[in-house]
Parts: sequence; structure tokens; C-alpha cells
Amino acid sequence: MFSITVRDHIMIAHSFRGEVFGPAQRLHGATFLVDATFRREQLDDDNIVVDIGLATRELGAVVAELNYRNLDNEPDFAGINTSTEYLAKVIADRLAERIEKGALGEGAKGLAGLTVTLHESHVAWASYERAL
Repeated sequence: MFSITVRDHIMIAHSFRGEVFGPAQRLHGATFLVDATFRREQLDDDNIVVDIGLATRELGAVVAELNYRNLDNEPDFAGINTSTEYLAKVIADRLAERIEKGALGEGAKGLAGLTVTLHESHVAWASYERAL
């Protein structure tokens, strides 16, 4: 399996409900390093996984929709604990929609899967992996 990874970041504010979250139940900020890894079994006719420039642009567009937002105030996240794991899935699903619409070009039709990883810090991160 071949893969490429592109990277961006987001800065958000949010709070959680539930004792398991301890002090994070209060409103707090988070900065995530966001990696999107695109996979395919065979390289395309240009010997690439996907156009790295288009992948970078589209990841940037997806994270821009979340950047500098208080997710507690966003209708898409009403009543949802926007955990790192959950946000990785949101970003992956939004990227998959863009891939399906052709935003990453014709070569992206051969992609087999996508993994989005959000790094909370240098010691903790979460990922969501999905087929395409």
C-alpha cells in the first residue's frame, strides 16, 4: 500500500459533558496538528498516490471551516462532545466528500483509504481511518 500525508493545524475552543473529562468540562482551547494520509494499492499513471498540492489545499479548506471557532456554538456540533477522536472522523468524512466530488482530481478515484490524525500534543493523538 502506498501513502502520502499532508499536514495542517486548527485552533478551536470547546467544552465537554461528563465526569470522565474532569476539568475539560469547562470551556478550553485546543490546538491540533492535523495529518491526512491518503492510501492506494497501486500508483496512478503519473506514479503518485494523489496530487500533493490538491491534497494540501483541500485539507486546508476543511480545517478552515473549524479554525478559530468555539465548537460549542456551532450547529453541526450541538449536544456532541467534540473529542479528538470525533473531530478526526469529522475531518476525514469532509475530506472524503471532497474526494467524491472530484476536488483532488481524476487520480484520486483510485484511492483506497484515508486516515486523519489529530495530534493534541507531542505525547497524545487520535486517528480515524476510513475506506474510500
